[in-house]
Amino acid sequence: MAIDRFYQPASDATELTGTEAHHCLHVLRHGPGERMVLFDGRGNEAMAEITGASKDRVTFKVLSRQHTPKPGYSLTLVQAMPKGRPMELIIQKATEMGVSRIVPLVSERVVVHLDDERVESRLEKWRAMVIEAAKQCGQNWLPDIEPVCSAKEFFNAAPGAEIAAIGSLQGGTVSFRKLFAEFEAGQGRRPKSAVMVVGPEGDFTPAELNSARRAGYRPVTLGPIVLRSDTAAIFSLSVLAYELQNL
Repeated sequence: MAIDRFYQPASDATELTGTEAHHCLHVLRHGPGERMVLFDGRGNEAMAEITGASKDRVTFKVLSRQHTPKPGYSLTLVQAMPKGRPMELIIQKATEMGVSRIVPLVSERVVVHLDDERVESRLEKWRAMVIEAAKQCGQNWLPDIEPVCSAKEFFNAAPGAEIAAIGSLQGGTVSFRKLFAEFEAGQGRRPKSAVMVVGPEGDFTPAELNSARRAGYRPVTLGPIVLRSDTAAIFSLSVLAYELQNL
């Protein structure tokens, strides 16, 4: 039987409070004498036993600890924000696939426009979703969710990566297989880092794609079928995670 997991960012703590305590006590109905797993999002995990419970507080004693090494690769998703709820699905699945960084993007064709207060609210919600996804899938390393930025801002300061790709419906694209083959032929080894940029439903504008190319991003094809933005993200991350892990 699986033991329920809870997020406690302070690895030396001896209690849970707030939403995690509420979920433990009032949703999952745990009580003294039962065991749970705690993780801090930085690779540390502990088996613990509940020693006390009140309305909004759970105390526990740690029975054992272990550390999950950081993955030997890094994978960043740069996602143009789709309309509606797909961004939540994208963040959930990206966390499950071991993405180390998520950058929400506003492009010229993105129909989502948020003021500063709503942006901060969205970020808080997405970070909470990352924790929930990690609790469910056993992930002990949480991805960072960066502040929302424009496509222009991102490509002007785009971070380097051994594989830098941007999904495109326009001409001049290459396959993921070709990108990896070219890297291996030039470097004599497998790549250890990748950044994947996924555009909105209407694709990036030609000007944005040109900015991506100037920043060193290669336009890649995701196949002959036009994919929804959330499907494109999940498809791309699956391929890249598989290749980076050298499975």
